[in-house]
Amino acid sequence: MTIRTTAAFALAAASLFAASAHAEMAPKAKDGMLVNSAGMTVYTFDNDKAGAGKSMCNDGCAKAWPPVMADANAKASGDWSIITRDDGGKQWAYKGQPLYLFAKDTKAGDKTGDKFKDVWHVVKP
Repeated sequence: MTIRTTAAFALAAASLFAASAHAEMAPKAKDGMLVNSAGMTVYTFDNDKAGAGKSMCNDGCAKAWPPVMADANAKASGDWSIITRDDGGKQWAYKGQPLYLFAKDTKAGDKTGDKFKDVWHVVKP
């Protein structure tokens, strides 16, 4: 194996691990809002059309508003669905709305993204 091949393999493995490390179970209700497994606040984006099965927040937007990724074994049920993102990743949706976190929320319970530019909103179950 050449150094170039070894480096490419290592990079591919790291990318796969990073993608799976962010995938999680569906968010849960806590203190009147949805939070992820780490207790971080979950948001919706008004530019996403409910039920369209598509996220309008990609690339730079998704860096500021990371999607709540679904585990490969996740199952849609009731108000919960899973959409396929432009990059092929799976993202949780609640009542047809794709779900996101806000990069500027630094600890569990922060909700600094609520009403950001009047298009981002805390999800209330």
